[in-house]
Amino acid sequence: MVAIVGLFLSAAFAGTQAADVRPPGSATNGTVPGNVSGNISDAAIWGMVRHGIAGSVTIPDKKAGVLVQDGGERLRQFRNGTQSKWGGWILLVAVMACLAMYIGRGRIMIESGPSGKVVQRFNDFERFTHWLTAGSFIILALSGLNMMFGKYLLLPVIGAKAFGTLTLWGKYSHDYLGFAFMVGLVLLLVVWLRHNIPNRLDIEWLRKGGGLFSEGTHVPARKFNAGQKLIYWAVVLLGISLSVSGLALFFPYEIRLFAVTFEIMNLVGFDLETNLTPLMETQLSLVWHGSVALLMIAITIAHIYIGSVGMEGALDAVVSGDVDENWARDHHELWLQEMNVTKVKSEPAE
Repeated sequence: MVAIVGLFLSAAFAGTQAADVRPPGSATNGTVPGNVSGNISDAAIWGMVRHGIAGSVTIPDKKAGVLVQDGGERLRQFRNGTQSKWGGWILLVAVMACLAMYIGRGRIMIESGPSGKVVQRFNDFERFTHWLTAGSFIILALSGLNMMFGKYLLLPVIGAKAFGTLTLWGKYSHDYLGFAFMVGLVLLLVVWLRHNIPNRLDIEWLRKGGGLFSEGTHVPARKFNAGQKLIYWAVVLLGISLSVSGLALFFPYEIRLFAVTFEIMNLVGFDLETNLTPLMETQLSLVWHGSVALLMIAITIAHIYIGSVGMEGALDAVVSGDVDENWARDHHELWLQEMNVTKVKSEPAE
């Protein structure tokens, strides 16, 4: 009985206390008290999140404060749309141009036929430099093209499982063979820079198209003609740009390329955004990397054609290192004369 009476009195006391509680004077029904944050609708909050508002986080990686980075969708649309479309056309034009030249000009033959005498064009180290750069770039190009076009062209043919395995190993090779390509670029500069300085002979070679489009036209050239110099500088300059953007992708958020570049461009009249987040920097690096790579692949297609199917005797230069003297006379007459003079000077007098 005592327990029941105690329980009753406790309940009555609690009810009396609850009845004495009053809301603050600033409160109104259905709204937040004045001068208090939080009177924003869920739709407005998610709208700000959708457009990349940055919140605060306690972890060291402050980029995690951005829940939704809407630039990623623009990147996806550009890469799968504009870049893929125009990149595909660039590669197709390169292939069709080589085919048109083969049909219209045919294979460029050694005019007097092979002489049977050879002269060393490239030594072992030069050929190593060529194949290190070329071999790594070919694998990089194929794996990169698979990343861009494989899901449209290859996936329906070989199936998801095989495509997934191929793409995974292609990505591994792409990541690490890039460093071999960079070494090749350095060696290209060391080995052949002095032979690729432009001179007045290059103007005449370009004016006559190097004799590539008409029979019987030979333009004297030293070790490298103007066409080869253009290929060389395209590979070196585009290759350096490709390597730097590749490093920015290999080490994301660590290399600040475009903000600095845009700041420099703004000094000469441009009006480009320089307040770029690390993620925006990485996205721009991806776009630039793909665009430069597509251009380099198109140039490489033309180079491979001329150096193999398009010209008799050219491939020997990078395979055995020796070329026929008549081939050298047709395409690098001044270089052949220099080699013959060197050979005569090195032979002992009888």
